[in-house]
Amino acid sequence: MPLLRWNRRVLVGLTCCAVTVTLWTLCIWQLVTRFKTETTGSVSPPCSCLNDGICQDGACVCPEEWVGPLCELVNFCEASVYTESTAGGLLKNFTFPRIVVGRYSHSAEKCEPDTVNGNRSIAIRMCTRVGTIPTLQRPHVLNCYENLDSLASQVETADFSNISAIASSTQILTSMPDQLTTQSISTAANIAVNILRKPNISTDSQVSASVMATVSQLLDANETEFNHNNLSDVTASLTRTMEEFSLTSNITQSNIAIQSVPLKLNSASILFSAQKDTELGYLLSTKLEVQQNVPGLSEDLNTEVQILLNIMNNNSGRAGFFLYQNSKFFKSRIYKSHGSFSKRIVSGNIDGGRTSGVELAFSPKYNTSELQLRDHACVFWDYAINDWSTIGCTKGRDQFLRCKCNHTTNFAVLMTFQIKYKYAKPLEYISYIGIGLSIAGLVITMLFQIFTRKTRKSSITWMLVSLCFSMLTFNILFISGIENRNARIYGSDTTRYDQQYQAYDTTDNTLLTSDLVDPPADPWCTAVAVLLHYFLLATFLWTALNAAQLYLLLLRAMQPLPGRFVVTMSVVGWGIPAMVVAITFGVTYREGNALNYRQEEFCWLAALDENHNFSMEKPMLWSFLLPVALILLFNFIIFINITVSVIWRDNKNLTRNKKDSFMKRVISTISIVVVLGITWTVGYLMLINQEETSLIFSYVFCILNGTQGLQICILYTFRSPIFKKKVSEVFPVLSMPEIPVYLHSKIYYVSRAHLAKHSKETFRPSRTVSEDISLSTLSN
Repeated sequence: MPLLRWNRRVLVGLTCCAVTVTLWTLCIWQLVTRFKTETTGSVSPPCSCLNDGICQDGACVCPEEWVGPLCELVNFCEASVYTESTAGGLLKNFTFPRIVVGRYSHSAEKCEPDTVNGNRSIAIRMCTRVGTIPTLQRPHVLNCYENLDSLASQVETADFSNISAIASSTQILTSMPDQLTTQSISTAANIAVNILRKPNISTDSQVSASVMATVSQLLDANETEFNHNNLSDVTASLTRTMEEFSLTSNITQSNIAIQSVPLKLNSASILFSAQKDTELGYLLSTKLEVQQNVPGLSEDLNTEVQILLNIMNNNSGRAGFFLYQNSKFFKSRIYKSHGSFSKRIVSGNIDGGRTSGVELAFSPKYNTSELQLRDHACVFWDYAINDWSTIGCTKGRDQFLRCKCNHTTNFAVLMTFQIKYKYAKPLEYISYIGIGLSIAGLVITMLFQIFTRKTRKSSITWMLVSLCFSMLTFNILFISGIENRNARIYGSDTTRYDQQYQAYDTTDNTLLTSDLVDPPADPWCTAVAVLLHYFLLATFLWTALNAAQLYLLLLRAMQPLPGRFVVTMSVVGWGIPAMVVAITFGVTYREGNALNYRQEEFCWLAALDENHNFSMEKPMLWSFLLPVALILLFNFIIFINITVSVIWRDNKNLTRNKKDSFMKRVISTISIVVVLGITWTVGYLMLINQEETSLIFSYVFCILNGTQGLQICILYTFRSPIFKKKVSEVFPVLSMPEIPVYLHSKIYYVSRAHLAKHSKETFRPSRTVSEDISLSTLSN
């Protein structure tokens, strides 16, 4: 018989070990598979990058000072000193640092502090590319006693000989775009308009270049400075003036390009096209092309912007085209921009003829791995309303976004995108197995507590049942509803996205209202997030209430529990999480903006901002992480008190204590750890910003907490003598001997015949403990 009992004990032990080993084997297998996939899946052809270039996906990513396939081409002008003769015949040196091609640099020499432009650089110099060779331009020198306001007062009455100095000074004063204000933008734009309206101004190439450089620099100013309504009239006047100027000049700056050509007598059409930028990030004249008498739009996929003018009544005039790198001069009250991608604006004009229609094709640049095009609209800038309009325009789509319009000026394609969310993958085997076992364990524990009430001669253990119920409900919701249903439609791969929106409606050319839209609303996902939030908070709060009960029973055993203890704990345990969830939902959720409360990747609280950085304003922090951290801190303090004062307390005068095994103390400690949820602290280690480390902690977290319900069942149900007795009655072959676990107890004599010093300290067996002071029972 002892041998049989020993074999049964071994069988149970081996079974528990097998479950544990299986879970950890799956964990290690998943880690190895994940790392192997990430390592082998990103193999790209090798590249030998020069000059600190970085090889990514088989191509070299070059620093800004180098370009070319291998970063082998110089993209800067060396530091230089320019010597200029002053009016008094003196020589003055201007020192410039190294300058990247396409940019201006400021001289080390500055204006005197007591001048209008005190401590501002006296001169600026640009580095351009002639063929493949970076070349320095002649510097522009500032009059230290002039500012934008003084220049604006002079420009209207200035003669042709003074315009060059005004244009050059304006260019220098706007050469720091990040320092431009709404007022300075308005003043500089008015100066540019007045100069461009001077007769025959296009014949002076230096003045024209300075004015266009000023306009280009204004387009680099902060986006917020263009949000003021008082700028709309100024920018409208500037863009109209530049349309007229485009008929007579050919100028290319970093943010604008002008192309003008005379019309041939037999020209029936004229096509302007701009090739996609290289990594330089600015417009190049070599990327612009004008062709006449073409049959239609080009099908070259390297072309980013095209505009085709069909000409009627050609009188051998001129055609002019204007290309804006961004849309800051065209601020719409209807269409709002939230993304960082720019929208190019193209304009075409005919002088000496009329157009029968305009065709356009756009191949916009955006990050296809992060954004999915949802819709587009073909629009033109209507000066009558100072906003975009779709009147007279139709749209289409193939490999390009196509438009046909009856107008010729300031066209754009407005686009709306949806973020390509990386939806969470379906739960892995570890989660399914661990949560499945937890659900079974929690159900068994709850049924055991309820149906053995009379046998244990005590009331239902409401605290433990409440903890198990909240944890059980959370686990069921998690395993069945955490995955967003949109993930089944789109998934995380690009193909599904493309199939979903490849054939969106191309007949309804309506004006869009935003460049970013949320994915389709999913009220179910929002509801799941609310319920998960509530029941997980309730689970943690019930662990804290169980900790409080343990403290009262074990460390303050001589004092009775407070009155209406169960009712008070129930109100706290179920009421406070409801208040937190209600406040969080009311503050963050808005109709049509559910993602301010929850995530799209899976149905849980929002945590990241638009730049994928952890946000202090999102509900994940203040409505979950902080409250849970406080609860875990409280539980940890109670845990330390119980383990030090009760479980691991030594008393050499007690013979039973000497026989107590180390393993029994460990089991008792683990029991407290499990029911107080101490292992959830591993979740905070998952916030470490290191992918491999975070992934390892994720699996450890999944193992420890995914099986928490099973652990509670093993420690608080399967080890109970009553449970063992019931099981042995139903399945005699599984009968097991009792293994009492003794906990410290005191017997106090309160009669006068016994003094306090004669109080007995003993150890009670596990049956007494479980029935009197454990979490399993709460006496009324």
